[in-house]
Amino acid sequence: MKHGLKKAVELGVKIQTVRQRNPEETREAILAAGLDEFSALGLDGTRIERIAKRANINVRMIYHYFGSKNGLYFAVLEREFLNLRKREQELDIQDHDPREAIMELADFTFDYFNQQPHVVRLFALENLRNAANLQQSQSVPAASSSLIETIGKLLKRGEKMGQFRRGSDPVQLYVSIVALSCFHVSNGPTLSTIFGKSLAGANWIKERRNHMREMVLAYLAVPPKK
Repeated sequence: MKHGLKKAVELGVKIQTVRQRNPEETREAILAAGLDEFSALGLDGTRIERIAKRANINVRMIYHYFGSKNGLYFAVLEREFLNLRKREQELDIQDHDPREAIMELADFTFDYFNQQPHVVRLFALENLRNAANLQQSQSVPAASSSLIETIGKLLKRGEKMGQFRRGSDPVQLYVSIVALSCFHVSNGPTLSTIFGKSLAGANWIKERRNHMREMVLAYLAVPPKK
């Protein structure tokens, strides 16, 4: 009898908590739970019931907000890409010294992916799907174009100031920064096994960060005159 009463009280508290949430809080709870599940299990392996349990909501709420599991996956994926673009924009580097601005972006990118391996996994899983869901987004390409435009202007300004080599491509540069910043995250377990050392240790990450900076600066450097 006491056990049944305890369960009833717990259920009542749970229902009350859900009811007290406003729609935006509920939506955010679903998205956060979706990110955890999709990044761990992929779209096919994820179950709506697990997301609902993790978010502490009724399964019907997921369908109410997102329509389907695919709809939720797309929302999670788009949100994470746009959040990355938003964080990059908040750096506000367009008027900074070009060399310092590019390194600010590089440092941010490195730290962002190292601190959020679940996002790296989500992006990797979407690549396995040939970006089938991301292709539906109009917001992500638009936000990405703005980033590349900013990098392009910094490169041009750096050229005029004699800081950078001529003809650097902003997309090539950004892709290289991303590769140097997250390959060791996405492939850490296999690389650690192959080389017999942890690629997740603080010292190795610090060395990797310095290596990334050196590689970017070496690419941008003005070649010596012959």
